[in-house]
Amino acid sequence: MSLFLADPVIPFDWQRLVWPGEQTPFYALEVVVRCIATYLLLLAALRITGRRSVKQLSLFELSIVIGLGSIAGDTMFYPEVPLSHAVIVFGTVMGMYWLFNYFTEVSPKFSDWMEGKEVRLLHDGQLKWDNFSRQNLTHKELFGELRQQQVEHLGQLKAVYSEATGELSLFFYDDADVRPGLSIIPEVLARASETIATAGPHACTTCGQVQELQAAAAFACPTCRHQRWLPASTARRVA
Repeated sequence: MSLFLADPVIPFDWQRLVWPGEQTPFYALEVVVRCIATYLLLLAALRITGRRSVKQLSLFELSIVIGLGSIAGDTMFYPEVPLSHAVIVFGTVMGMYWLFNYFTEVSPKFSDWMEGKEVRLLHDGQLKWDNFSRQNLTHKELFGELRQQQVEHLGQLKAVYSEATGELSLFFYDDADVRPGLSIIPEVLARASETIATAGPHACTTCGQVQELQAAAAFACPTCRHQRWLPASTARRVA
């Protein structure tokens, strides 16, 4: 009911857009002071948390960024939010940051719970299917990251770890040790088929397991039970 009783909003009311009238124009000077003070608090918080890119932030640090961004924005121009409240929030959050950092240093279990734990996604040119399937990661995302490191097929990789920061750590085989593996080139992946046309080593397009297969209409992968295959690639890595 209150929706219909509300005062109508006049579109393109320039007085409302430029200066709504609840505050005097002199309040603009206070907004400037609020912005300077809040910006200095943000700089202090960033100095405490260290120089990191977004992908290097832990979950706790990311929550700090989101929380401080909210209080910083409100403090900059809402007159009912005093600067003292922002100082209290910043001080409390930074105290928690120091405390949690201390616990992560003295307790590996707490560190794993707070920041996450590294996960091995690939071993000896094949996806560790149990680990990979539990991650919030798709084949498209993983293969895209690998292609950026000039990886042509999974057989070039000895191991791939998903770090707690979300970044991937790659360990490569020497050229002489490269194994047959699943090609991750998009045009090649598009040719995957359930039909094995010619005998030879084939790679499952879901888990990357390589099997020596005979010509057949269909064959289920013993690891993931999917049935789409590609002839395994043996190309060496060109960095």
